[in-house]
Amino acid sequence: MIIILSVQLTLLITIALGYGITKGGMMSPKTRADLTSIVLNVLLPCSIFSAYQRGLTPEILRWGLVVFLAAVGMQVLTFLLNKFLYNWIPPGRRLVLKYATMTNNASFMGFSVLGGIFGEIGILYGSIFIIPMRIMSWTSGLPLFTDLEARERVVSLVTNPCMVAVILGIGYVFVPFELPAFLTETIAVVGYCVRVMPMLIVGSILHGVKPKEVLDIHCFYYSFFRLIAIPAIMFGVLTLLDIDPIAISVTVLMAGMPSAVLTATLAEKYGKEPEFASKIVFVSIMLSIVTLPLIAYGLAWWGHQL
Repeated sequence: MIIILSVQLTLLITIALGYGITKGGMMSPKTRADLTSIVLNVLLPCSIFSAYQRGLTPEILRWGLVVFLAAVGMQVLTFLLNKFLYNWIPPGRRLVLKYATMTNNASFMGFSVLGGIFGEIGILYGSIFIIPMRIMSWTSGLPLFTDLEARERVVSLVTNPCMVAVILGIGYVFVPFELPAFLTETIAVVGYCVRVMPMLIVGSILHGVKPKEVLDIHCFYYSFFRLIAIPAIMFGVLTLLDIDPIAISVTVLMAGMPSAVLTATLAEKYGKEPEFASKIVFVSIMLSIVTLPLIAYGLAWWGHQL
């Protein structure tokens, strides 16, 4: 419990630091966009690949497969929820909500949480968890905003740096080869930054939204399902099975992450309710500051009861 509290306080302080940096004029929207690109294309892939360099046992690989299947199950769940949850909401907002439900901040904010609580094994399981979400995001989610052809979506998915890192990491596990020590250390050091940088960016995002503008019932309606209902369903199903507690905890925490920043980015790029999408990101991140610690504490309590 003390470890979880320490991690959460570290994340909150880092978010506050990002807010302060932006308020002080040291992080402009362009700077934030550049840093986001660095996180997604450099820091996160290094962190993922570094996680695969640990000694992997057959048991870890087995539970990694379980995490993957659980992530597939979550995508099926969000697909079904999208069929009826938002039918009463205007079409423009509806497509934003559907995208925000099928994908979340697991590949951005999630790795900071997992790295802090579980270390490299958490990042390893997390990198496996995001694979089905990435696939859904680019094959079913992106068409909500744009008319890209199927081939273009597949190319975007396969060439995504995080997916490349997962593929190289799996290759590193099954094909014996050894990288020079200096290169291994460099990748590890760069990857470690993923535990800090995303939180600074989140703090910067929070600075850009006025609190009085977020009192939108649609945002809170969405946040209930994204932050509470979906992880609760995942926990309920997984605890019925004989599964490693760490694998369950990683899955539930990743399932409870707030809306992906990419939701607002795509909405802005394609002119699909960008202000509403930004409010979703803001509200869900703010609420997750409360819900994620509660989920973590609940999982810790549950783990001690086993």
